[in-house]
Formats: sequence, structure tokens, C-alpha cells
Amino acid sequence: MSENQPLHSARTAYDAVIFDMDGVVTDTASVHARAWKALFDEVLPRLSTTPVQPFDADTDYRRYVDGRPREDGIRTFLASRGIELPDGLPGDPPDDSGTQPTIAALAARKQALFDEHLAADGVPAFPDAVALLHRLHEQGIPTAVVTSS
Repeated sequence: MSENQPLHSARTAYDAVIFDMDGVVTDTASVHARAWKALFDEVLPRLSTTPVQPFDADTDYRRYVDGRPREDGIRTFLASRGIELPDGLPGDPPDDSGTQPTIAALAARKQALFDEHLAADGVPAFPDAVALLHRLHEQGIPTAVVTSS
């Protein structure tokens, strides 16, 4: 389809278009990876009595946490380093430096770090996705952007 061709000519079987925000419209993966790195750099030294390999924002992010619910990502990554933590409760505070951390507390801390990165730096949008969203809107094709985050 050429850039100038109306999008509605291809609109035969679909009444709307839904986009995933994370990784399709915005580059939130880079922000998530930075937040995960900050979290694990902060907590790994307290979680093991022996040195453990630090979190790699590229390899470990893709292998252990990307695409998983936050708590599952924490469990999976920590298991790769031979570390197990109790689940805790959803209300566990994100900063529990005085006690044994829980999966729930680390999940809350990761979200706080992600929010801090967003507030400080924002998140870049992919220009081609934004252009397509504008074209769809201009041609009256209903669109939605969704996220599980």
C-alpha cells in the first residue's frame, strides 16, 4: 500500500484497528529495561551472600522479564541467579531495605523506578506508528491504543 493510498480502500474485513502501545507505538521497552536494571542493581547485593552476575539490561531483560507480568519476571530472573523470595502481599511497600524483600515489594519498587524514569525522561514514540495513527484518524477509521502495563 502506498503512503498516499487511502487506507479505507483496504477496509473490507475490519471495522477498527487496535495497537499495542508498548513496543508498537512507544519505545517503552527501553524505559522498562532501565527500570529493571536499576531495581536489580539496587537489590541483588542484599539478596545473596555471594556475588551474583548483575542484571544485563539487554540479555536478561529479553530472556527473563520482557512480556511477563512483573512478579513473574522478578521470580524468573531471581531464579536464574539461584535466589528465591517469598511472594508477599500486593500492598508490600516498595522500600523495605530494613527487612527481607518480597516479590510484591520488588514489583512495587520496579513500578516506582519506571514512573521516575517516565517523569524524568518521558518515552519516545515511533514516528512511523504516530504517522499511521494520524492517517487512520484522518480517514475516519476507528483506532485504539491499549497496554497491559
